[in-house]
Amino acid sequence: MSGRARRRSRRRWPIWGGIAVVLGLVVGILIAGGAFDKAIKELTLPLEHEDIIRQQAQEKGVDAALIAAVIDTESKFSDAAQSGAGARGLMQITPEAAADIARHSGATSFHTSDLSDPEINIKYGTYLLAERIAFYEGNVAAALASYNAGPGPVEKWGGSDLKVENIDYPETRAYVELVLERQKEYREKYGSELGYGSG
Repeated sequence: MSGRARRRSRRRWPIWGGIAVVLGLVVGILIAGGAFDKAIKELTLPLEHEDIIRQQAQEKGVDAALIAAVIDTESKFSDAAQSGAGARGLMQITPEAAADIARHSGATSFHTSDLSDPEINIKYGTYLLAERIAFYEGNVAAALASYNAGPGPVEKWGGSDLKVENIDYPETRAYVELVLERQKEYREKYGSELGYGSG
């Protein structure tokens, strides 16, 4: 290496060192301020529309963390989510189910485009969850299995007496297990946002 190349190389070290110090300070400030933890939490366990979730939980008697867990599992909080079966929005409601819910819940009209509205989608999804929890006598696992696979298979698996290990469809069993796990995580990590007090 020539003398000129060595001098250029030595001049770069202070620049790279300065950049490393600045980056270290930025990361340290983010960690100390809690922004880093908050960003990680929002990436791994997102939460939006918590005001609507709290309101619907209280109105329909459904655990707010359960509502958030269903939304996370169904759509990762994407208003635009749509399944191959035609289910739409945050809680993946089919237009047929939504039209039925609208009739039974006193809505004056329903349009398929309404399912992209977070307030309507969460309202209808929570209505459906509440209805299924009541039908299965408080058995949340049975209600979730029905939400995912429909009521027919759930009756074969035990109905109100269903246990997660009795779910024959691997996809539905995995869905129920994930929602129940996420429910615990939402309660732990977003307690205050979901109305449980300090989080």
